Amino acid sequence: QEELDALLEQAPGLLRPGGRLVAISFMSLEDGKVKRAFQELARGGRARILTRHVVKPTREEVAGNPASRSARLRALERL
Repeated sequence: QEELDALLEQAPGLLRPGGRLVAISFMSLEDGKVKRAFQELARGGRARILTRHVVKPTREEVAGNPASRSARLRALERL
C-alpha cells in the first residue's frame, strides 16, 4: 500500500502536460485510493479524469480470464 501512495503522490509531477496516467487496481482499497487521488487532482485543476466511470472487465473477459473479475481501470490526463 505504501508503494501505491508514493506513486500517486509523485505521478503528476512525472507527467508532462497532456501526459496520461492509467491505473489498474485489483482490490477495492487500492481502487478507492486511486479514485480519491484522481479526484483531488481534478478538483485542483491539475488533471482531467478520462474515465467518467470505472472500467470493469466484460463477462466475456471474465469468462476467458477469471482473475480479471476484480480489475478496475481509471485514467487521467495532466493539464
